[in-house]
Order: sequence, then structure tokens, then C-alpha cells
Amino acid sequence: MSGSTHSVTNQAPPLVGHDVFTADRALAAAVERHLDPALLDEARGELSALGRSAGSAQLQEWATQANDNPPVLRTHDRYGNRVDEVDFHPAWHRLLGKGVSAGLTSAWTRPGGHVRRAAGFVVWTQAEAGSGCPLSMTHAAVPALRADPALAAEWEPRLTSTIYERELRPARQKSGALFGMGMTEKQGGSDVRAGTTAARPLAEDGTYELTGHKWFCSAPMSDAFLVLARAPGGPTCFLVPRVLEDGSRNVFLIQRLKDKLGNRSNASAEVEFDGTWARRVGEEGRGVRTIIGMVAATRLDCVLGSAGLMRQAVAQAVHHCTYREAFGGKLVDKPLMRNVLADLALESEAATTLALRLAAAYDDGGEQERAFLRLALPAAKYWVTKRCAPVAVEAAECLGGNGYVEESGLPRLVRESPLNSIWEGAGNVQALDVLRALGREPAVLDAYLREVGLARGADHRLDRAIKDLLTELADLEGVEARARRLAERLALVLQGSLLVRFAPPEVADAFCAARLGGDGGAAFGTLPHTLDLASVVERARPES
Repeated sequence: MSGSTHSVTNQAPPLVGHDVFTADRALAAAVERHLDPALLDEARGELSALGRSAGSAQLQEWATQANDNPPVLRTHDRYGNRVDEVDFHPAWHRLLGKGVSAGLTSAWTRPGGHVRRAAGFVVWTQAEAGSGCPLSMTHAAVPALRADPALAAEWEPRLTSTIYERELRPARQKSGALFGMGMTEKQGGSDVRAGTTAARPLAEDGTYELTGHKWFCSAPMSDAFLVLARAPGGPTCFLVPRVLEDGSRNVFLIQRLKDKLGNRSNASAEVEFDGTWARRVGEEGRGVRTIIGMVAATRLDCVLGSAGLMRQAVAQAVHHCTYREAFGGKLVDKPLMRNVLADLALESEAATTLALRLAAAYDDGGEQERAFLRLALPAAKYWVTKRCAPVAVEAAECLGGNGYVEESGLPRLVRESPLNSIWEGAGNVQALDVLRALGREPAVLDAYLREVGLARGADHRLDRAIKDLLTELADLEGVEARARRLAERLALVLQGSLLVRFAPPEVADAFCAARLGGDGGAAFGTLPHTLDLASVVERARPES
């Protein structure tokens, strides 16, 4: 009997040693759907390699180390010189280097690049979400820099490189570089036009001197930043390098690092500019329009990141319930737990399917797809990112008390889950952006309706939802107060149409019943019991 009380039984093994990409049937199917067949073999090989890495014990250990040892600000060196550097645990650099080498900043340079990168970003977020911030900022800087062809020619090869160089030195000496962003200020928040950072012209060559502050500066350890400041001609976009051409440090005074709820492996900072050298990007007075390309790309990454977090939460919950026994059988086979898992799986698959459809629109680049993105992207950013937190919390509950313990990994997912809804324009900003798109560009609704119309006639609940949406769009009374409702309905109808066209019948049927037909409750686990829930859960099982 000695030691028998310490026997460990009825515990699920760690979810390690699996291919995160291949095991995600919804993600793998979306890649196959949206990529040119000539690119598929290469893309599958790359994504499967990344998936095996993301699912490895080594990567999970690095992720834990990077989050347990958050970045530290070092404002001065030992002699009292101002250096404004951020020190990271070695695991952070390993993670970030892996993300760069996997091509998560190089979507703009290869065929099908956005779909391939989007799938990789979903996979990588499941390994460690914090490193996604600098990867996202770097990727998203490219469209903004293209407002100035000379700057784009100089910087784009570095930003799309697969080489990670962590040292701060002149950009011309580096094969790869990272970008950050500084838009919001203390007094303005999302109202970036209220910024007070001033830009004074230094010469006719587009160089300026900046003075002011930024309340949020993303990825402050980066090589350069896109920043909004007020020039004589109005709000303007600027490129601010950390190191000048002569090797000296630009004036980039990091006041403090943010102590965040989640995303703790990544640094976010408050910075001051005091005679900071900058180069104008685009025209004076058109800074918001110039930087909006970067913002749109980062908003897509918020959708992708939330899809990745949801997928990992669902994978952990299904994995646990597959092994855990209670009340005489496996948890996954218990009708009520199966209902919860199936409901979570629906949310995850709908998010993934929508996110990859948006990425495919970026790859297409045609006029109709741009119009589609103008409406679908803010609606998706609004809805998908808001669904992430309840999914993560419910998934943690599936593990019972184990899900509340740090070692399970679920608490980190829970802390991370609200982030994408808040960053890059919170819910109200996205909902109002939906209204602006509808009011200013009639083509956006036509493009949206053409897309959802491809599924018309396949499910009566979807048909009814489309009809109800059109009725709501025709009523402009109190429309601003209804903006969130409109954004939600636009996203749900779009998700339903995509699942009806592309998902297995049991998935589409369950989604339309619960999300469009009203046959579901406010909490997860309230799906109609007559649905094929076992097949929905099996599709979400992480072991391939």
C-alpha cells in the first residue's frame, strides 16, 4: 500500500508531438480551397513543417519560458547613457526567429502568399501568440510603405526577408528587419486625428523632426516604426528608424512597458519623441489614409489570431475529454459534454473558414474583392475577435479545475483571448467602420451580397437570415446605435454562407440551426440534440 495514494490515473496526456496544421481539418481544407493547385504541395509541406514545430514539446517549453519571463526595459547603460532597449528571454528570440523564417512576414512576395501566410499565422498563434505582434506589424507595414516607392524599394526586401536579426544597427547593414507602429496618444485613443505629436520639416527631401508622445507603441524593440504626427499640412505618416545611418541612436525614449493582462511575452510601450528624425511616407495631411493599409492588414491578423486561439482552446478541450473518464465513460461520449464541445467546434471552424476567405481576397486583389474586404473585414474583426474570449473560457471549463491551473496552458489562452478585440480598433470602431463602408461605397454591399448569394437556396435558415439582413439594412432609423447588431449579422450570415458551401453537412446544419435559425441558447452547449454532434466533435479532434 505504500505510495499508492500518489498514483496518477485518469489524466489526459499532454497534447504534444502532433502536426497542428494537418490535424486542423477546417484550416487544411481552406488552404486547399483557396490555393492554386500548382502551389498546394509546396504549401502543404511548409505548413505541415510549421505545424509539427508548433505542436512540439520544445516550442511549448519556449512559449512558457517567454511568458514566464516577460520583457524588461533598460533605459540606460552602466555609464548612464540613454539606450532605451528592451531585453527579452532567449526563448522569445527563438520563437520570433522561427516565425520570421517560416515566412510570416513575406506574404507580399509570392503567389498565394496571403493564404499561405494566413494559415501559418493561425498555426503559429497556437504555439505562442505574443510573437505574432511584431510579425503582424512587419507584414502590415508593406502596403503603407508602398505610398512612397523609394521607401518601399529600400525597406520591403528587409521586411519580407526570412532572416531574423535581433541586433539594433543601421538598416542598410541588415538582411532582415522588423517594424512597429505608433498611432494612439493619451488624449485621443482610437481618435487618431486628435493626436498632438508635431512634425517639423527639416528639408525639402521629406525629412522631419518629431516632438510628442505615443501612449501605445507596438513592438518597441523593432528596427523602425510607422508613426502618425501632425505636420503643417495635417496628420501625416512617418517612418521612424531606431538607428540612424551613421550608427547613432535616434531619439526614441521608452518611458515604460505596459503591464498587460495577456500577451506578456511581447513588449508594448509608451514612447516620447524629442527632436526625433523621421521620413515622411506619402503626402502631408494624408497620414490616416496612408497608414490605413497597415491597419487593415493588422485587423485581418486580429481575425486570424483569434481563429488560432479558438482552435487551440477547442483542441485542448476535445483532447482532454477524449481521455478523461467520469461517471462510467469518456467525457467526450457524454451527451451534454459532446454538445458543449460541438458548439465550441462550430465557433472555431466558422472563424477559420471566414479568416481564410478574407486572406484569399487579399491574394486576388481585384476590384470586387477589395470592395468585399471593405465591408467583410471590419465585420469579421468585430465578430470573430469578440467570440474568442467566451470560447477560451468555456474550453477551460471543459478541463474542470485543471483548466484553471497555469500548467494546463488554458489560463494563458484566456488572458490572451480579449486582446484582438481591443487592439487595432475596438468593437465600436469596427461597427462604425461597417456603417461608413455601407454609406460611402455602394459597391461594398453588392460585393458582399454576391458572395453570400452563392449559397442561396442551400439552407432555408440561411435564406431567411439574408432576407432579414436586407430588411435591417433598409431601415436607417437609429442606425448608429444598431451598428454592432448589423456587424454581427453581417458576419454570421457570411460565416453561414461559407459553411453551407464548404463545410461538412453536419457542421453547416448545426451552425445554421444555432446561429441563424435561433435554435440555440446564449451559452455554449445548447445545440439541438437531434443534430449529428458526434461528427462535429470528431472533426475537431486534434490528433490526425
